[in-house]
Amino acid sequence: MIRLALALLLLALPVRAEQVVAGLSQNRVAITANFDGSEIVVFAAVARDAPPPKGKLDVIVTIEGPLAPVTVWRKARRMGIWVNTEAVEIGSAPSFYAIATTGPLPEIVEDSYNKAYRIGIGQVLQGLDVQRRMPDADQFAQALVRLRRASGDYQVDAGAVRLDQQTLIRADVQLPANLTEGRFRARIFLLREGRVIALEETAIYVQKEGIERFLHRLALDQPALYGLLSLGLAVLAGWLASAAFQWFRR
Repeated sequence: MIRLALALLLLALPVRAEQVVAGLSQNRVAITANFDGSEIVVFAAVARDAPPPKGKLDVIVTIEGPLAPVTVWRKARRMGIWVNTEAVEIGSAPSFYAIATTGPLPEIVEDSYNKAYRIGIGQVLQGLDVQRRMPDADQFAQALVRLRRASGDYQVDAGAVRLDQQTLIRADVQLPANLTEGRFRARIFLLREGRVIALEETAIYVQKEGIERFLHRLALDQPALYGLLSLGLAVLAGWLASAAFQWFRR
């Protein structure tokens, strides 16, 4: 009886002509002592219950890191020295954001869909929680995006998504060395004629491992002990350096 009810329910659900089935080369990234970045390969396939409809098929892949507050400063020249003069608090900005597409973003997605799904970095910029105490606060948000694009934390790679036979999808996304721990969100969009027709979402988990995780937890849970340990290691390193210098002088 239960099986019959489930079958009737499935038959009653709407069937979409095209769906995307996605996977990742890895869904966990370990930050260790020698971690210098990583690469995530996003691969997917288009599942159809009928021949593909007319119209160009496009794909957008985005990977978004955890949200975190950030302070953006403006520098000014004072007496010949560049100093921080003004600041704006941004309550929640993605620590990482990468977008890879089959073509230039304005050409493959309608603006209404771009806004609805917040796909591009421009939409991420508009969604930033900026503390609006200054008339030019938006300029600070734009500066944050500019700086993070320069550092590789925000990436735009038009044409990086490979689409084979209108079915197989692959995109390579480079993760920088300064990753923030937490849950990263990966999204794969299918588009026809600028409209989103299917969306698949999955997660990537980034976590410190080994001695890095131990020291991180120690600094958070027992800061006094962590400070004493750091001081002891500094003293030991200084003594070893002095002893080595004295030994070489003999």
